[in-house]
Amino acid sequence: MKIREVKRYNKRVLIAVQRLLPQLDPDIEAITKGKLKALIRSKNSHLFLAVTDEKEIAGMLTASVYIIPTCIKFWIEDVVVDEAYRGKGIGKDLMLHAMEFAKSTGAKSVDLTSRSARVAANKLYQELGFELRETNVYRLII
Repeated sequence: MKIREVKRYNKRVLIAVQRLLPQLDPDIEAITKGKLKALIRSKNSHLFLAVTDEKEIAGMLTASVYIIPTCIKFWIEDVVVDEAYRGKGIGKDLMLHAMEFAKSTGAKSVDLTSRSARVAANKLYQELGFELRETNVYRLII
C-alpha cells in the first residue's frame, strides 16, 4: 500500500474519486473533471490516494492547509476507503500520512469533523489521538 498525493489530473483518478465519494455520502454531488482539476491545482488543498500493490485506488483523503493570523490551520476532509478494502488499515495509513504531512506544513494541530454514524471512522480518530472538542459547528447554505 502506498499513499500518494495527486499532482496531475488523469481519468483514472476521476473515476476512482467518483466511485469513492458516494460511499462517504450517498447524497453527495459527483465531482466533475473541472472540479477535480481545480482541486489538484489548488495550493491549499491536497488529495491523497491509497494505492494497493496491484495499482487499485482503495481510498482517499483531502487535506486543506491555510494560514490565519494565529496559526497554520490543517483540516482533513473526505476520508473514505472503498467498501471492498475496509478493515485492512487503509484509513489508518491515510490518516498517518496526512498527520505527517501536517507536521511538514508547520501546523500545530489537525482538525476534522465526522458524523457520529461513522462509528469505525470515529473509533479510528480517537485511537490516533484525536480528541472530541466541545464546539458549535455552524453552516450557512448559500
